[in-house]
Amino acid sequence: MAGRRAGIADLRGPGFLNSDPTELKAALTREARALGFDCIGVTAPGTIESAGKYFLEFIASGGHGDMDWLAAQPERRVDPRGLWGDVRSVIMLGVNYGPDQDPLAILEQRTRAAISVYAQGDDYHDLIKKRLKALARWLVATAPSDVKVFVDTAAVMEKPLAQTAGLGWQGKHTNLVSREFGSWLFLGAIYTTLELPRDDAEIDHCGSCQACLDICSTAAFPAPYKLDARRCISYLTIENKGPIPHEFRKAIGNRIYGCDDCLAACPWNKFAQEGREAKLAARSELRAPGLAELARLDDAAFRALFTKSPVKRIGRDRFLRNVLIAIGNSGEAALAEEARRLLEDASPLVRGAAVWALGQLVGRGEFEAMKAAALDHERDDSVREEWQTVA
Repeated sequence: MAGRRAGIADLRGPGFLNSDPTELKAALTREARALGFDCIGVTAPGTIESAGKYFLEFIASGGHGDMDWLAAQPERRVDPRGLWGDVRSVIMLGVNYGPDQDPLAILEQRTRAAISVYAQGDDYHDLIKKRLKALARWLVATAPSDVKVFVDTAAVMEKPLAQTAGLGWQGKHTNLVSREFGSWLFLGAIYTTLELPRDDAEIDHCGSCQACLDICSTAAFPAPYKLDARRCISYLTIENKGPIPHEFRKAIGNRIYGCDDCLAACPWNKFAQEGREAKLAARSELRAPGLAELARLDDAAFRALFTKSPVKRIGRDRFLRNVLIAIGNSGEAALAEEARRLLEDASPLVRGAAVWALGQLVGRGEFEAMKAAALDHERDDSVREEWQTVA
């Protein structure tokens, strides 16, 4: 769940070969795999009508929270032709980022931070956009056409399109599941004016399983195949700009950026493979960093640590808000000193989270003494409210 500016690359060229569509698609598949894509499929632009209906219901329910970009011009999202009227085929591509260890294991290490698998390496947007542009240039040079490429930055319903293109199916957690790669696929799309042979849509293989729903600690799924983002830890730690609602703080545990629980719980991951792209592999310093070290990051150190990482987008203040929630959940009294120091931080968001963390880690008498001293000089209403609310 990252920045949403319209990310459209428009590539045009006269081409030099009018290939047979079947031969062209076979050559396209070979070129895609040579560029590092792990799977590819083609679908027609008018294949996601039912998904569009569910999307509009999701928006109407308010389940998108503060992600206003989702609700803007929904007609551009529910049908590819709403975004680009000339599209005739949608090419969906996937890059496997399967982890080399169980993402759930870190949740037991309460003094260390859990960062979502996708954010432990380089930002996938940059890597996949370059590959999509390279493949699009090849396509334009091979067959006369116009194309546009997208990587999670425009009004494109990637997961429903990936299902109709045969890459996987949307599970009960609303994410894509692949029989070959489990839960771990980054998606990209190429819209083209070419008429290419379609792939068969993938069918739903979830059956009676609901492991992804059962593991969610914040009950973010009101029903199978339905998500309330306002309760999702990924939304709360990434998209949410303000204080994290009190009702979810304990459930967040040590997750400081995103959440992999519903993905990792899926039984289809038994067929998953470790990702082969080195740039997407977890950096050693982001696998399970200590909460104490993260709490000491100033803005420059934060930017340095998360260079080329999607984590950098949320900024140091929101990041430290998350770290402090994890510190409060750690049960480690020694970490109280980190929270105490951040009571003097310039950001009210950080100070407020520090108040909550201290409320979980220090005794009642000590907390009341700090509260009395702080309220003498604290002028921010949100922080004052934290002092008054924390029991």
